[in-house]
Amino acid sequence: MIRHIVFFSAKNADEVEAVRDGLMMLRDIPHAQHFEVGRNLQSDAINGTQVDLVVYAEFGDEAALEAYKADPIYSSCIARVRPMRELRIAADFEADI
Repeated sequence: MIRHIVFFSAKNADEVEAVRDGLMMLRDIPHAQHFEVGRNLQSDAINGTQVDLVVYAEFGDEAALEAYKADPIYSSCIARVRPMRELRIAADFEADI
């Protein structure tokens, strides 16, 4: 299983919900076994306020992750969210299950 985690911050605080709405487009891509977008609680005292939103998804294998990224909805999401985001950090790792 591949776990896909992406951290986002909005350029402007008043755009966080608009960024979240844009990221929610990704839930319509069928290749993820699990998908969610959450708002960072910003409860960590060390650098805890740099991230506004977190995307978390699980994929059966790398082929499913690549199919997810190749879906036209993914490109549409990028076009919508990129102008509003400041930070994007992505990490993919193989989970030991």
